[in-house]
Amino acid sequence: MLSEDLVKSGAIKFGDFILTSGKRSDYYVDIKEAATDPNLLSEIASEFSKMIHARKIAGMELGAVPLIVATSLNMGIPYVIVRKERSHGTLSLIVGRLNRGEEVDVIEDVVTTGNSVLKAINVLRENGVVVKDAYCVVDREEGGAKLLENNGIKLHPIVRISELKR
Repeated sequence: MLSEDLVKSGAIKFGDFILTSGKRSDYYVDIKEAATDPNLLSEIASEFSKMIHARKIAGMELGAVPLIVATSLNMGIPYVIVRKERSHGTLSLIVGRLNRGEEVDVIEDVVTTGNSVLKAINVLRENGVVVKDAYCVVDREEGGAKLLENNGIKLHPIVRISELKR
């Protein structure tokens, strides 16, 4: 089971951490490191593949990239990468092709407040696509699902932190 494999792999670290959201936490969920293990990455992609309905997926650089690539390969569907910022070249925040009006599902590694995944969703929406669903490996259950719901997005976690910290 993925939740057990994440714990065994050391993807959950205990200590004093500052999260992307700026919050302090006594634990850190490190899906980026877990995704470097091909067996775990394959397991994550397999789980996402069972859940995703859209015919294209997207994710924010850096953490979501291995997840969207593995899921794309598993499902045989295209993906796009949303950049955090761009100061050279085309200045586009999107890597890959989008068609106005198409539905895209968004993948994130860990959702805490939901701000990071919402930023990616807003970039996609500004580029004319429809985003209704977001998927994450771990929901830290700290308000992210509610923020996304308030913005018309349903969050689908593979695992909730309450399941990992038992």
